[in-house]
Amino acid sequence: MATDDTVVIAASLASLRTPKVETFDTRALQQLDSAHFLHPFTDHAALRDKGARVIVRGQGVYLWDSDGHQIIDGMSGLWCVNAGYGRTSISEAVYRQMETLPFYNSFFNTTNVPAVRLAAELVALAPPQFSHVFFTGSGSEANDTVVRMVRRYWDILGQPERQVIISRRNAYHGSTMAGASLGGMPGMHAQGGLPIPGIRHIGQPNYLEAGQGMSENAFGLVAAGWLEEEILAVGPDKVAAFIGEPVQGAGGVVIPPATYWPEVQRICDKYDILLIADEVICGFGRLGTWFGCELMGFKPDLISFAKGVTSGYVPLGGVLIGKRVAHALLEKGGDFNHGFTYSGHPVACAAALENLRILVDERLVEKVALDTGPHLKAAFNELATHPLVGHAESCGMVAGLNLVRVKGASMHECVPFERALQVGMLCRGHMFELGVIMRAVGDRMIVAPPLVMTRAEIDEMAARIWDCLDLTLEDVRSRGWL
Repeated sequence: MATDDTVVIAASLASLRTPKVETFDTRALQQLDSAHFLHPFTDHAALRDKGARVIVRGQGVYLWDSDGHQIIDGMSGLWCVNAGYGRTSISEAVYRQMETLPFYNSFFNTTNVPAVRLAAELVALAPPQFSHVFFTGSGSEANDTVVRMVRRYWDILGQPERQVIISRRNAYHGSTMAGASLGGMPGMHAQGGLPIPGIRHIGQPNYLEAGQGMSENAFGLVAAGWLEEEILAVGPDKVAAFIGEPVQGAGGVVIPPATYWPEVQRICDKYDILLIADEVICGFGRLGTWFGCELMGFKPDLISFAKGVTSGYVPLGGVLIGKRVAHALLEKGGDFNHGFTYSGHPVACAAALENLRILVDERLVEKVALDTGPHLKAAFNELATHPLVGHAESCGMVAGLNLVRVKGASMHECVPFERALQVGMLCRGHMFELGVIMRAVGDRMIVAPPLVMTRAEIDEMAARIWDCLDLTLEDVRSRGWL
């Protein structure tokens, strides 16, 4: 029989092994946040009135806030936590690297082991035309790098007049001066005198927006044709490159018709223009392939990446460089006068290496293609039957649905709500209340869950979304908007 002392000792040891549940003063944290933290893309007067939601813990596809509420993270943080939360092996890889070499730069003919290994691993995973990697700290920095790299390429080839880069309206390519200029968000261009010179924009391949009266495939060719029209308007000898996201993410999960990207490829080849895939969101399995360009059927010269390369655990971005561009830069160009203190940061690269190992060993990219991606599609097809939903669509582990005032026989026959009513924001509010994170882009509700989300968790998320749609429907009816 155990003595009183042994019982006490056993209980004490058990308490040491059991993680303590930390308690938080949410209101105090909100006040401190409001007093000192300037958030990205935020109306701070409105935030001050209601207070920020304080996220304190994550595990798998779930988050917990400071009040103990469990939340399904339908947005993978910000399109990035592909491997899910709580990956101890990534934390351990980071710790080991910080204990060994927490930092050194890659200037002055110097390198480090994790950066070398990661560059080789990324080239091995990328499409075969890629041979080199340039590391940055974020996707915005990656797209700034793309601008400089593209213009330097044409300068080396003796065509410095090739300065213009064509992008698309409603695209998102970051929030730095060059990244925001490449993007086609009017609200961003209205602040800071953007876009910078040499950036032009064409229409996006949004079938719902501009494809009425056409089949999707016919519209895809028309939308790609806008690129050729712009090239001819600018002058082919002045156009350096075209940049696009395989699927436009922040613009509302705009999934192009199957004919779009192959036709864009043909046009770029015709006029000898560099083709850039912004894979900051689509890369590392999000669409069920390692890179979205593989699914969409085109072969870019450059790929900008970030987010999913480390599952967001540590900031890291970069540019995959095709052999055509790499040859000019390496063999003919001399110094490329561009770079960052944290280019090839050893800790970030160590996190990325372990994250990529998880994606490979757990076959998460294949899982999205063959299992969870199709299941998410089926779940959103079911959500499309809700009276408030006009249509829904998905691609891999991204999906979106449109809230409409009147359902129609086809997506183009639906009647939308007036934009000023902000029904999407009303719906997003219910999402937060019922414990699911779903983003509102106007009246289009979108998700991009962690790639580790199971079928059962997809069903749980879809059930919560349905309940939120019901509450939103009650609201719009009570307000006389139907």
